Amino acid sequence: MSLNVGDIAPDFELVDTELKMRNLDEFRGGKIVLSFIVAASSPICEVELCTFRDSWKEISDLGAKIIAISNDGPFANKAFAEKHNFNFPLLSDYTSKTIRDYDVLMQHLLHIKEYNAAKRSVFIINEDGKIGYKWISEDPLKEPNYEEIKNFLK
Repeated sequence: MSLNVGDIAPDFELVDTELKMRNLDEFRGGKIVLSFIVAASSPICEVELCTFRDSWKEISDLGAKIIAISNDGPFANKAFAEKHNFNFPLLSDYTSKTIRDYDVLMQHLLHIKEYNAAKRSVFIINEDGKIGYKWISEDPLKEPNYEEIKNFLK
């Protein structure tokens, strides 16, 4: 099932880096920039999340929150988040359920059988819970268009 702009964003319950369960509802109250990353500590994911970290004030001033999701465990995510001082939650989808719900599962990453990850993707969820923006890359080395994301939030 492919999600499209205008669809209701699927809810989730995922563990954060402090082992606390978090769900989509607790982040409501403005737009939500939902970033699925391929792998914690991988070079392009590092660039992407550091770019979001450095844009956090601008994005926050536009009334939006950032949430990142990877299928890495909470311990790997914690080390990654602490190393880079992320100022937004990095959630662990180690079962890939939410990654499947958003239809961004990449199977056999780097041609390694059964090594699944999220496709690099960004969804912006509007205040009404509907997807307002969707970007999915089949190429794990391609970064999102950060200016396009900020322009959408404006």
